[in-house]
Amino acid sequence: MSNLLKSLLASSLVLLTSSVFAADTKLGFVNVEQILKEAPQTAESGKKLEKEFSGRQQELERMAKQIKDMEAALDKESLTLSETDRRNRERDLSNLKIEFQRKQRELREDINLRKNEELGALQERINKAVTSVAEAEGYDIVIYSGVAYASKKADITEKVLKALGKK
Repeated sequence: MSNLLKSLLASSLVLLTSSVFAADTKLGFVNVEQILKEAPQTAESGKKLEKEFSGRQQELERMAKQIKDMEAALDKESLTLSETDRRNRERDLSNLKIEFQRKQRELREDINLRKNEELGALQERINKAVTSVAEAEGYDIVIYSGVAYASKKADITEKVLKALGKK
């Protein structure tokens, strides 16, 4: 058999099997970015984190004001203070700044850790909602973002949002 004939036969076989597969397979697409923006759980999670860390954030704001006030007082009184008093105040100010930076760093780390935990829980809920919609509507394959093109017919994002309680 010639190579041309083999190539034609192989091409025909590929086209035939792909058309049979496509006819029996229902594909769906989910835009995860849209879900993360619009899902009610995203807003709830943000409010929950804000409430959880508001006390520490307020403490940092008070410390920042205290540092600013101490700097202003030191600038204002530096000419009238003795060398020892000025050094003591500068040391106290420096210690307060170090403490402020430490607390600020710890807060950022804790917030990031909690955001990741909340995101993981949200992703789990999204996966369950996608599975629920896919099973209820007979989808064989559902693809998340990272798709070059998906028609509106294949996009089930709104249905997933509905399953998550948005609409």
